[in-house]
Amino acid sequence: MAHPSQLGFQDAASPIMEELLHFHDHALMAVFLISTLVLYIITVMMTTKLTNTNAMDAQEIEMVWTIMPAEVLIVIALPSLRILYLMDEINDPHLTVKAIGHQWYWSYEYTNYDDLVFDSYMLPTQNLNPGEFRLLEVDNRMVVPMESPIRMLISAEDVLHSWAMPSMGIKTDAIPGRLNQTTFIASRPGVFYGQCSEICGANHSFMPIVVETTPLGHFQNWSSSMQE
Repeated sequence: MAHPSQLGFQDAASPIMEELLHFHDHALMAVFLISTLVLYIITVMMTTKLTNTNAMDAQEIEMVWTIMPAEVLIVIALPSLRILYLMDEINDPHLTVKAIGHQWYWSYEYTNYDDLVFDSYMLPTQNLNPGEFRLLEVDNRMVVPMESPIRMLISAEDVLHSWAMPSMGIKTDAIPGRLNQTTFIASRPGVFYGQCSEICGANHSFMPIVVETTPLGHFQNWSSSMQE
């Protein structure tokens, strides 16, 4: 859950999000070094008399400022491609959940079960219990087992939506007539919040996403109670 005045990302709740956080720090360090070098050059140019005219036509300098940016791009691109391939890997998921976006709520279908389908609406402010978050809490949470590969099938019934869960490193568009796919593994139990990240209409900001990750035994008890 994000905090007021928070500058960084939310704490990672999946291995993919941990990789994204490491890559963010890696890329930010490259940006910091480039910015420092550019600021140093500007400062030198502003405070030093330009008496050395030999630098006006130097093949060595041109080689340096051509090769260095290419090396920086390679250093940033290779880890990025690795994470992209990791995010597309789906190996033997233990559970498949289909999320369908509506105006303006989500419906979930657990395809491994015969009759486990429910809608997830935002709770009105007057119905919140102490400790629940305004504009983020829902009446039916999406419950999944922790430490298990979960496959998400995401689509929409009417307009464009986007199923986004920052702490899991997920943001997948929900497009009418198209079925998008993503995967995640929750590394710890907890309740995680997200929102539709597509401008889908007047109530776009009022269709939150809540994922509750529990041990396998608790998930089995919950699924049994939902099917009764």
